[in-house]
This record gives sequence, structure tokens and C-alpha cells, in this order.
Amino acid sequence: MDAQRCLEILREVKDVAFATVDEKGLPQVRMIDVMIVENEKMYFCTARGKDFYCQMIKSGQIAVAGMNKEFQMVRLNGTAKKLEEHRKWIDRIFEENPSMKAVYPDESRYVLEAFCIDHGSVEFFDLGKEPIVRERFTFGNAAAKKSGFQITDGCIHCGTCERICPQNCIADDKINQTHCLHCGLCAEECPVGAIKKRGE
Repeated sequence: MDAQRCLEILREVKDVAFATVDEKGLPQVRMIDVMIVENEKMYFCTARGKDFYCQMIKSGQIAVAGMNKEFQMVRLNGTAKKLEEHRKWIDRIFEENPSMKAVYPDESRYVLEAFCIDHGSVEFFDLGKEPIVRERFTFGNAAAKKSGFQITDGCIHCGTCERICPQNCIADDKINQTHCLHCGLCAEECPVGAIKKRGE
């Protein structure tokens, strides 16, 4: 698994949730088609009259999530950039997604603008396996961010976290991040508060 494969999963799902924030700072989410994925870049489009378009133009910050039939979830955080050569990109999107021709026939397609996400982070989360599998990747020189929990030097080796972990991913006072749910049960139940969020 790598960032490119994660983006390809979103393309295979195709209709995925895109989230932005509005002018009041409130979250907004809608289903958008992933139109093209190549070279660790994801392309999509929207019409200039939509609130979604205005929100992306204002901040560019976007979150995307989708899940396939195998219960493999991909979550992406990145920055969407409007592409130059507007008509060229819209024509290519329509060529690779012919169903769009019925939605925006003929010249009406050019009310759409093409966007690209070329840097950010993706998380792959496979709920179809036991134990679950979680992996994080960055693309386009984005900075990596730690997530999940870690056992600190304050650990008294009581074994509480090991016994209660739903995925049995704690052993020898270490958390296997690949199988961790990030549920926080270990941190809640640690008698000495020795389990902390990573990066804190």
C-alpha cells in the first residue's frame, strides 16, 4: 500500500465525501466524483456557481473520505488548487468520465472548473481484516503527522492496556500502530496516565 494506491481506491469508489468549511466556519460535506488519479494527484471538478467552489477558492483546504465494498476506507487531507487551461482539463475529465456528458451537455460543461490535490496526507484503514490494518502516507512533499497513542516512560508495567485493547495490539509496553483503532481505551484505563496521544 502507498499513497498512489490510496488515491486509486478513491477513484474506484468514485462517489466520495468531500468536506470544506463555509464562511461561518461550519463544516459542509457533499458527494463528488473523483475524475482522474495519476502520479499521486487527484483531479475533480465543480461548477463555479456552487458553494463548494467558493469554499475551495477561499481556503483550498479539503478533506475527502470514501469506503469500498471490502470495508477499506481512505481518508485524505490536502489542498485543492484550481487548474489553468480550464477547457483542456474539462475536456479530458469528460473524455475519461463519459457519464458527465448527460449532466452537462455540449458547451454547458465549461461552467465547470477542474481542481487538483497534489499534496497532502492519506490514511488507509482496513476494517475487513483481523486485526484491522491502518497506514498513513504523505504525497507531494507534505509533512507527516503522528496520530494514535504511545506508552510513555511513566508506565508501571501493570498490563492493564494489554488486557483491554480491542485489537490486541499492545505487547511489551508498545502499541503496534498498524493495528491500533485509535479508540483511546488504553489511555482512559491506564491507572497512572502513562499513555498519551502521539505528537502531544
